[in-house]
Amino acid sequence: MIGGNESCTAGPIPMSYLTCLTYILGEWTGVEHIEDYLSYAVYLLWVLFPLAVVFLLPGVLVILFYTSILLLHIYKRKNELKEAYSNDVWDGAKQMLATLWDGHGRIWHGYELHGAENIPEGPGLIVFYHGATPADYVYFMARLLIQRKRYCHVVADHFVFRLPGFKLLLDVHGVMHGPKEECVSALKKGYLIAIAPGGVREALFSDEMYTIIWGDRKGFAQVAIDAKVPIIPMFTQNVREGVRTLGGIKILRSLYERIRLPIVPVYGGFPVKLRTFIGEPIPYEPDITAEELTAKTKAALQALIEKHQKIPGNIFRALMERFQTQKKED
Repeated sequence: MIGGNESCTAGPIPMSYLTCLTYILGEWTGVEHIEDYLSYAVYLLWVLFPLAVVFLLPGVLVILFYTSILLLHIYKRKNELKEAYSNDVWDGAKQMLATLWDGHGRIWHGYELHGAENIPEGPGLIVFYHGATPADYVYFMARLLIQRKRYCHVVADHFVFRLPGFKLLLDVHGVMHGPKEECVSALKKGYLIAIAPGGVREALFSDEMYTIIWGDRKGFAQVAIDAKVPIIPMFTQNVREGVRTLGGIKILRSLYERIRLPIVPVYGGFPVKLRTFIGEPIPYEPDITAEELTAKTKAALQALIEKHQKIPGNIFRALMERFQTQKKED
C-alpha cells in the first residue's frame, strides 16, 4: 500500500493520477477490480446526466421567484419609514424585479414582445394561452412595465396563494383570486388585467399541438361585458417548447381532477426563442352574450396560434429560432 508521503510517480513505472486514485480506493475498501465499478458509475452518470438536467432546469424559475421574494423583503425593511408617507412605496421594487425578469428573458430566451400598441391606454382584459409555467407572462409584464410604464394585474389559481413564502410577492404585484366582482371592480378603476381561462388544466395537459383547453369557462367574458372593456388576445410562440409536462399520462390527469393540485412533473427549461404576440382588441358590444364573446375570443386566440406557431411544436426548431431575425408570419 502507498504511504501517506509516497508519490504515485515513485518507482520505475509512473502511475497516472486516475490509476493512482483507483489503486488507493481498492486498497482502502478491499474491493477487487474496483475500476470496473467506477467505469460503470461513470457510464451511468454520462447516460443520466441529460435526463437530470431537463428535470432540474425548471428549478431555475423557482429560484428566480424566491429571489424576487427575498429582494422584496429586503426592499420592505429598507423602506419601512417611506411606506408610512407614500402610496407608491413599491414602485421601485416593481421596477427592480421587472429588470431582473426582463434580463432573464432576454438572456435565456431572446424574449421579444410584439403588438404592444394593441393594448389600450385605458382598462382592458388580456386573455392568454397558458404554457406549462407562467414565465412568459412574467416576461411580458416586466417588458410592458419597462417600455410602456403600464402595470398588468393577473388572475391566478387558488393553489398559488397557498405556496409558502409567496404572500408578499402576490400582494405587491396585485395578483387576484379572480371573483367576478373583484375583476369587474378593478377594470372599472382603469386597471389592465390578464387571465388564462384554461388555467392549470391547460398548463399541465395541453401539449405541442397547442390545444386550447377552456372547457365551459366563460366567466372572463361576462367580466368584460359587465366592465364594458375590450378583450385583448395574447399568445407566446414556443411557450410549450421551453418547458414541457408529463400530462399525457392518464393517471396523472385523473389524479389532478380529484385533488386539483399541479403534481404533474415538468421538464425542460430549454433556452428556446420566445415571442409574445398581442392581437387586435375585441371591442365591447352591449348586445353580445358571454357565450358569443367566449367563442369570439377563442377564435382570435386560435388565429394567433395558427399564425405564429408551427404545429406540432419542436424543441430543436425552437432552439434554432434563436438565430433567426424574422418572426413567423404564416
